[in-house]
Amino acid sequence: MKEKIVVTGGAGYIGSHTIIELLETTDYEVVSIDNHSHSSAKALERIEKVTGKKVKNYAVDLTDSKATQEVFKENKNIAGVIHFAAFKSVPESVAEPLKYFHNNINSLLNVLQCLQPSGVKKFIFSSSCSIYGNIDQLPVNEQTRPGRAESPYAYTKQVGEQILKDFSKVNPSVSSVSLRYFNPVGAHVSGFIGEEGDESTSLVPVITRFAAGKRKELVVHGNDYSTRDGSCIRDYVHVSDIASAHIHAFKQLNENNNAINYDVFNLGTGNGVSVFEAIQSFEKISGIKLAYTVGPRREGDVEAIYSDTAKASEVLKWKPQYSLDQMMSTAWKWEQQQKD
Repeated sequence: MKEKIVVTGGAGYIGSHTIIELLETTDYEVVSIDNHSHSSAKALERIEKVTGKKVKNYAVDLTDSKATQEVFKENKNIAGVIHFAAFKSVPESVAEPLKYFHNNINSLLNVLQCLQPSGVKKFIFSSSCSIYGNIDQLPVNEQTRPGRAESPYAYTKQVGEQILKDFSKVNPSVSSVSLRYFNPVGAHVSGFIGEEGDESTSLVPVITRFAAGKRKELVVHGNDYSTRDGSCIRDYVHVSDIASAHIHAFKQLNENNNAINYDVFNLGTGNGVSVFEAIQSFEKISGIKLAYTVGPRREGDVEAIYSDTAKASEVLKWKPQYSLDQMMSTAWKWEQQQKD
């Protein structure tokens, strides 16, 4: 019987790309749990189009403890869980904090409660660089002390990491890692799968949808930050590179053999890119001049953050492969495929 990997949020942006990576580079059977509250069932059809393999999905709300347990009871021989399922919009979390606390924390708790009864030995948690807050010293590494969370979303990731750390202390049979993503962008090179949803507040899909005529405006939120050009600085990393890191992390958990019960890794390129620089990259690859406007700062935004990539490189043997221009190019290819 094939071992299984359960991917929560499997129809989501990073989850769907990671499922593709799992299907194309490993022998595991993949099971998805996604109720499509912030995703589309079409993502699973697109996974099949890219890989030629169909993935079973359970449309279960992970805040429902009983329904979550039923999925794990039905599936035997689960080697590990990759937990993506979470709400992720910073502005929405500021507007609706209780929604984020309820969903992101309870879903994690319910999944963790299923691990030992199901004999699951490996767990990967989808965390975020937002846990660092506003940091004076850059780049940040895994020893950088997290600052005050700038949004309820970021706080749910801080709490999630603490929950997993405490869980690991009393459950030594389960090896876990938290992967702190910086800013995943881009789309699969095929152009068949990418970030869905017109409500996204992330910079790159906002840029591509504005360029495609799907959004009425492109607003740069603040040009008075203490950065080289006044706009926020982020560490953009291609979503397929992020997906690949999960395969590396799972391999490391297997090789580690519980020697380290819990660990954390930053996933970024190590390069800080400003909002204006990201816009310029898109203009270069697309040949489209963007008529953006500058607005006030947006509540919850961190001024500047980018990663020290040394630990992921040394321990996970992972290095991102895509340049900023390639990130923009694949994102634009996906957007144009949607338009067509």
